[in-house]
Amino acid sequence: MKTGVIVCMVGDQTSETNFDLVQAVKNLKINADRVEVVSSKEGHFDVMDACWVLTARGMNRIVCMTCELVSHSELRLTGRELRLCG
Repeated sequence: MKTGVIVCMVGDQTSETNFDLVQAVKNLKINADRVEVVSSKEGHFDVMDACWVLTARGMNRIVCMTCELVSHSELRLTGRELRLCG
């Protein structure tokens, strides 16, 4: 079963202009076949858009996780997860 994860950023993201979102998500070490990001600056504009992409790419299990910006280069998962399918 292929697993896709949607990472949703919560909180203020406007103050960090030089923030490397791709590297910060990699540092979360999420165990999944594919990870999509929903944020106000980069990635998808909403959860449904990211979910559609994961479904189109053959993911059978899709989980949405929330994270927050804790420093200039670090994200922290909040522990909230929602299984969208699978």
